[in-house]
Amino acid sequence: MHDIIEQRRSYVAGKWVDGEERLAVENPADASHVTDVSVTPLPEIERAAVEARESFERGVWSDVPAAERARVLHAFLDHVEASRDALVATMVAEAGQPAAFAERAQLQGGLAVARGAIDLYLTMPHEAATPVPVDELVRGRVALSVERHEPVGVVVAITPYNGAIVMALQKLLPALMAGNSVILRPSPLTPLSSLVFGAAADAAGLPPGVLSVVVEGGAAGAELLTGHPAVDMVSFTGSTAVGRRILAQAAPTVKRVALELGGKSAQIYLDDAVERAAAGAVAVVAATAGQACVAATRMLVPQERKSEVLEAVGAAYARLVVGDPAAAGTTLGPVISAGQLERCERFVALATEHGGTVVRGGRRPQNLDPRLARGHYFEPTVLDLPGNDNPAAQEEIFGPVLSVLGYRDLDDAVRIANDSPYGLSGQVYGADTAAATAVARRLRTGAVNVNTAVFSAYAPGGGYKQSGLGRERGTEGIRAFQEVKHLAIGELR
Repeated sequence: MHDIIEQRRSYVAGKWVDGEERLAVENPADASHVTDVSVTPLPEIERAAVEARESFERGVWSDVPAAERARVLHAFLDHVEASRDALVATMVAEAGQPAAFAERAQLQGGLAVARGAIDLYLTMPHEAATPVPVDELVRGRVALSVERHEPVGVVVAITPYNGAIVMALQKLLPALMAGNSVILRPSPLTPLSSLVFGAAADAAGLPPGVLSVVVEGGAAGAELLTGHPAVDMVSFTGSTAVGRRILAQAAPTVKRVALELGGKSAQIYLDDAVERAAAGAVAVVAATAGQACVAATRMLVPQERKSEVLEAVGAAYARLVVGDPAAAGTTLGPVISAGQLERCERFVALATEHGGTVVRGGRRPQNLDPRLARGHYFEPTVLDLPGNDNPAAQEEIFGPVLSVLGYRDLDDAVRIANDSPYGLSGQVYGADTAAATAVARRLRTGAVNVNTAVFSAYAPGGGYKQSGLGRERGTEGIRAFQEVKHLAIGELR
């Protein structure tokens, strides 16, 4: 395993900042101490907001031509990519993710989305003439009508522990490319890897104030920023409960708020695709230990084939290798903390209290290497649920727990899938692609994959219902960081 990232300080308005307070970073694989990171003092978080505002008002970045912003941001990403070995080792150590996933999904996937966002921005119109009514032209009142897309201003990006790098990249690059100044506040559980963005800003020559990276162990700094009058927008990925609090904190200053929140997504198998269910079950829990808001943790299968599916999924979970994420061959690492481990145990108990059955897993592993005994591991778990009203089918558990439910017919499958306060993602599998697509169109969710999966700068993602507001990626993800201004231009009379 390579050495982790060396930087231990926050990056505020072009300067590395040290504070007296230290945040201990824990390795969830064995509860060992990874390192201490300097906590950003609240006055420095205040300064980050003020200097971000000043940098935007002075136009040191927003007035730079888009082609030059693109050049600088590609250099920014080059530095992140050059930090690959240390960055992957850091993600393994602080997030407990297997190295292959950290490199492929987080780093390489994030970089691809980030570079794609730059290219997409350059192809989009940001100022264009709009139609003018003929009678206005005849009277000579309006000669030209123009729609402009301008940067929002100062953006606060708050990222989660399960995707510290990829989630930051899909927020930072569209926001910066659009000309905004940005303050990144990573999760207190995984602060270390995000410090690479401060080093990248230095290396690429971003003007001071355009990007700051602040670290904290609690929420005081985030609350300061989400209510700060210098901040124009908050982009948050995390739990629905925290998203509600951010909405309340942003309300007095009427900030723009973009939220990607919780999910309880369904994967629906038509009768001609049931053989694919075991592979879909593995995808839910492998690599992230089920800690993904888009994870399709409800599996819907024809009722008459449910026992067949449960047997296949149980066998697939038995083959997963649970253990040290730094070890080659590990397919399932730990959950992030002792609290998250207890949450998994609590929901399995609730599931059984409400009529569910544990088919496989449901507890802490019994045969782990002794050196991992203090780690936060939970067995890959499959639950047989009698109905969608079970707590394990309604609440986001955020662990390696899959619920299997039977449906009578496709109308019933759609009803069950939509019977949720969430609507972030979904999957439909069927050899009859037209039939599967017809089901997908009926799902009340922000993205649906039919017989495939895609994560791209050009494909928007986001939630219906309590899964969020707004979209990330795609043209909508860039427009999220822009205001719309209309200019009506006529001759002075």
